[in-house]
Amino acid sequence: MTLLALLLATLPAIARTGAPAMPQSGEDGIVFPASTSQGALVFGKVPAGSVVRYAERELRPTPYGTVVFGVDRQEVGPLRLEVLRPDGTTVMETIAVDARDWPLERVDGVPPKTVNPPPAIAERIRREQALVTEARTRDDQRADFAAPFQWPVQGRISGRFGSGRVYNGQPGAGHSGMDIAAPTGTPVKAPAAGVVTFSDDLYLTGGTIVLDHGHGVSSNFLHLSRMDVKPGDRVLQEQVIGAVGATGRATGPHLHWGMNWFDVRVDPLLVLERTQ
Repeated sequence: MTLLALLLATLPAIARTGAPAMPQSGEDGIVFPASTSQGALVFGKVPAGSVVRYAERELRPTPYGTVVFGVDRQEVGPLRLEVLRPDGTTVMETIAVDARDWPLERVDGVPPKTVNPPPAIAERIRREQALVTEARTRDDQRADFAAPFQWPVQGRISGRFGSGRVYNGQPGAGHSGMDIAAPTGTPVKAPAAGVVTFSDDLYLTGGTIVLDHGHGVSSNFLHLSRMDVKPGDRVLQEQVIGAVGATGRATGPHLHWGMNWFDVRVDPLLVLERTQ
């Protein structure tokens, strides 16, 4: 069996970003893409029982040898991974990073108090965001991330991941997810199975849910008009978790779907495209 056939047979969810790069393997049983994209969620395969280190973090392979990690939108590469195989030998893997062009998006009509909040509100925002950040630290052995993801709602993409944002003429941070325009009340379905780690109504992001998919991979859903799940709930793919809204800093009804690998934000659209 060829290396590519082995990879497709054992890792059907291998990452693809744009034109897929052919997998590379410097040693038997170790497969990573030759290149990846800024903002990508990267999948690789190593011999079961290996220890993999990347970006000062140890990646825990699944029982069948899959590892996953995210690439920051500003990462220039090359990425370097250290693989300690069960036989005690060490292999270094290198992955090139393809740069992306991040356009600038102007968003007008945003409530001014969400752009320049008063000190008391700014402190509330910091406290609430700290809770969301904490929810993204979960790291367990579930491999829900390895299944093909599906759209949580159908609609027009009204905001793209990574784009520079200007709110009411004031520069903001790069967009952390993908906005999907849909009417208020449209059911939001889990794009993949997972466990709810956060569910609350926040000042900046409105109705907010964080869904953990295992191994540090999570989805977040913002501006919801309704939340149907609570922390600790086990959610199946396509299960309704809430409804589209325009709560928090929003100019109209839409779903903001973000994805993370721990504190690294990744592009949900690339995660969807890897199985198309």
